[in-house]
Amino acid sequence: MEEALSEARAAFEAGDVPVGAVIVVAGRVVGRGRNVREVDQDPLGHAEMVAIRDACSRLGRWRLDGASIYVTLEPCVMCAGAILQSRIGEVHFSLRDPKAGACGSLYDVLRDPRQPLRCRVFEGEKAEESRRLLWAFFKSRRGVRAGQSAEG
Repeated sequence: MEEALSEARAAFEAGDVPVGAVIVVAGRVVGRGRNVREVDQDPLGHAEMVAIRDACSRLGRWRLDGASIYVTLEPCVMCAGAILQSRIGEVHFSLRDPKAGACGSLYDVLRDPRQPLRCRVFEGEKAEESRRLLWAFFKSRRGVRAGQSAEG
């Protein structure tokens, strides 16, 4: 999870929401991603999507059987769907997302018995670090917006 936090910090520095993800197979990081929605102006630029693409490219296959993804914030519906489609077997996330979480908060896409594919879900590792990083980012963004409106 520390590697995912490192990716989240890099997203913060680039001006994007600080969410990071890494994909691990047999104890080795095979994919990395961070939010790049603002940087790339891409609505699909979620950390999980970037990490999945990176892992698939590095491994030369779309099936990530036996992989685990570590992400600093609970995946949304889009990312949960991509996780299932890529056959990732385990999801580890730090912090629940009550507004968009699809791994137990709003939905439970990854463990829905109606799905033909499911994966194991673990939560809470490094939650406080993830919370502090997100809080600092949004606090800084509120300050920028407030400063812009005051000048305008």
